[in-house]
Amino acid sequence: MLDTDQQQERPDEYQVGGDHYSNMSIGVSEFLVANDIGWLEGNAIKYLCRHSKVEKGKEQDIKKAIHYCELILQWQYEVTDNASNEN
Repeated sequence: MLDTDQQQERPDEYQVGGDHYSNMSIGVSEFLVANDIGWLEGNAIKYLCRHSKVEKGKEQDIKKAIHYCELILQWQYEVTDNASNEN
């Protein structure tokens, strides 16, 4: 259940669980919806936007973004040989 302050705000005016997106000029969700960005791409973008703004898990956020990019390669481009790890 939302607290009293959140019930008076629009959903795009608050964040549940932290404030790591609050200083961005446009919210990540608003950007993704406005640009019709898919779920996999959106999650990669979300973690890339968030990694430098959270206290813990910065490296893990980058790894999560890479993982979503690898899923895109596998499912949308049928790249399954781990080519994204090649230099």
